[in-house]
Formats: sequence, C-alpha cells, structure tokens
Amino acid sequence: MRKELFVGLALSVAALAVVLISGALDLELESVALLGAAMGAVVGLVPDRTASMRLAGFVGGFAFAWIGYFVRAALLPDTTAGRGVAVALTLLLCLGLTLALMGRLPLWAVLLGAGTFAGAYEFTYAAAPPEILDTSVSTATTVLLTSAIGFLSVAWFGPEHEHAEERELAERRTPHGSARGATPQHSQDDTVGLDTMMGKN
Repeated sequence: MRKELFVGLALSVAALAVVLISGALDLELESVALLGAAMGAVVGLVPDRTASMRLAGFVGGFAFAWIGYFVRAALLPDTTAGRGVAVALTLLLCLGLTLALMGRLPLWAVLLGAGTFAGAYEFTYAAAPPEILDTSVSTATTVLLTSAIGFLSVAWFGPEHEHAEERELAERRTPHGSARGATPQHSQDDTVGLDTMMGKN
C-alpha cells in the first residue's frame, strides 16, 4: 500500500505540473496530460523485461500507429473498411516487431504505444485528414513528452529499483563471512567430531 501511495502522489504532482506549465507557456499539453502521464507510468511500473525494452516497445508501437495514419490518409478511403484496414495493419506491424526481436520487446508495451497515439490523435485526424503533417507531429510531440514525464515520475518505484532493494536487504541479512559455497562452522565441527569417534573405534 505504501508503494501505491507514493506512486499515486508522484504521478499526481507530475501531471499537475504539466498542466500548470502548459498553461503558463501555452504548450497545449492539457488535453493529453492524463493520457500520456498514465501510459508512461504503466511502462515504468510493469515488471516485465527491462525498462529500456519496455520503453523501446512503447515507442515502436507509437511509431507504427503514426505510420498507420499516414497510410490511411494517403492510400485508404475514409470509410469503415479503410479504417479497419489501417487498424489491422498497425496491429500486424506491432506483432511483427515483437516476433522479429523474438520476444525481447513485450507485446503489451508495443500495443500500449500504438493505442496511446491512436487514442490521442483519432479525433484530431478525423476533423481534418489533409492536415496530418502538422497535426500528427504536434500530437506525437505532446504525447511523448507527457509520457516521458509520467515514466520518470515513477521511475524510483519501478521493478528494477524494487529488486535492487530486495537484493540489498538480502545481503544485509547474510551473516558476515558466510560467502556462497563456504562450509558453515557447525558442519566443520560435526565432521571433526565424527572423525574423532571413528578413530577411537
């Protein structure tokens, strides 16, 4: 419970800071502050592979969703079938990346990245498909920035740090001088006593 409390507080403070700074500097991050921060926190907290692999998977899926919108704008009709093909293509690219790297990138992180971009950009794209060059870059920049802030705000509570603390605690509990592979003192004493008894017999 204590970890959840710290994570929630850290993420809340980070999201609040994003909104306040965005308003002061007119960065227009408010609309994706919660989405980006939450998705970045998920990547930072899920104990699966390393943090770098989770981040790489997220960014890869994010890029594939971005590519999917360009394919949709340039080659596919603005119909239900066209949108369906674009979605299927994006998901196949996500799967292909995971298979090509033989599972080193977690599939869930790749899908999370794709879903994050699509969730942030779909309504903007639908409002003005011809403006995809400008609107997609703006959306990608703001979402990646808020996702990075969310990831960094919970980095100290991620599985890597947690495992490091567990290893340090285990080392502290280990008696001094009892290195791995060393024979305990009581076992040596028992062996000497047994040899003495056998010699007497």
